[in-house]
Amino acid sequence: MKARVVIVGGGVASLEAALTLRELAGDRAAVEIYSARSDFVYRPYAVGKPFGSAVLKTYDLPALVQRCGAELHTDSIVAVDAGARLASTYDGVSIAYDYLIFAAGASRQWPIPGATTFWGIAEVSDVEEVMARFEAGEIRRVAFTMPGVESWPLPMYELALLAEAELSRAGVENAELTVVTPEDAPLQVFGRGASEAVATLLAERGVEVISGTHPVRFHGGRLQVAPGDSLRFDAVISLPRLEGRAVRGLLHDSKGFVRIDDHCRVLNRERVYAAGDTTTFPVKQGGIAAQQADVAAEAIAAELGVPIEPRRFDPILRGVLWTGHEALFLQGWLGGGHGETSTLSEAPPWDEGEDKIVARRLAPFLAAIDAEHDVAVRA
Repeated sequence: MKARVVIVGGGVASLEAALTLRELAGDRAAVEIYSARSDFVYRPYAVGKPFGSAVLKTYDLPALVQRCGAELHTDSIVAVDAGARLASTYDGVSIAYDYLIFAAGASRQWPIPGATTFWGIAEVSDVEEVMARFEAGEIRRVAFTMPGVESWPLPMYELALLAEAELSRAGVENAELTVVTPEDAPLQVFGRGASEAVATLLAERGVEVISGTHPVRFHGGRLQVAPGDSLRFDAVISLPRLEGRAVRGLLHDSKGFVRIDDHCRVLNRERVYAAGDTTTFPVKQGGIAAQQADVAAEAIAAELGVPIEPRRFDPILRGVLWTGHEALFLQGWLGGGHGETSTLSEAPPWDEGEDKIVARRLAPFLAAIDAEHDVAVRA
């Protein structure tokens, strides 16, 4: 009899887990995905939309799930009873499971009062409006920021670099672009080598960086920060604040993020795993979500009798930075004991392809679908 594996969420971690289970467990597992959404939006491309440098890819989630060999239910899971192996939907329906992977992602909240928020989804008209005002000469000084180090910072730097490239092409002079970041250095999460290379790139492009600074409020042309005095800008664009999607029955922290061990098992819950932005792991990024999904799926496959040694979560951070002129590839180990491997290069130092989300199975899966439909992913 097949084990019933319920996956909560319809994002990167969910699809990667389904693909991994199909490959490893085969007929040993029947995979069901529960998601309130019926589409899958490839979020990383949203950063290029305000500048006309990318078009968004949106996929029909039921079709994707079917191709993953899974079954989709358009519903939300709000509670888990791990002892009884039951998950409850918003409407109160109980769902029995043998294994559960919680991959519901994080919710995006308003970050900085008074700032324009870049949500990282299809709706980016507010950022486009800021750029239009820039090109019309109505504003001159713009800051790009994020509310805390738990946010994924790379889009903040892409927005600044893409804006600089767009303004240069439009012949806009005297533009002042500034990154105000709580980080100690630009993209420090990748490690020293990549961070220093990004800092050099920003300086060459005339983008100022104010590090170690938390934005508090933007009002009357002043960005209040901590620590330090307020800073004068005409507009501020911020990444959103992230919160976990806590459900009853799963141990989580004060912000709603689920606690996991190094096999991505939810702490103190048998046969329950979690992957992606919904976990307490501080880096919220698609490639990391996919690695966690692989670890969780491997652990389940091994418990189902598949002759593999499940790996521990030992993350490698890989990112693609759009600069307005080229794509640069960043890589750094987040685990210990690997030496200095932080790099920035013009070619990807990995095998999974050049797309924005580096995922062992999901990246080639989506690439094959794009090839079938002749999808143009960049303008």
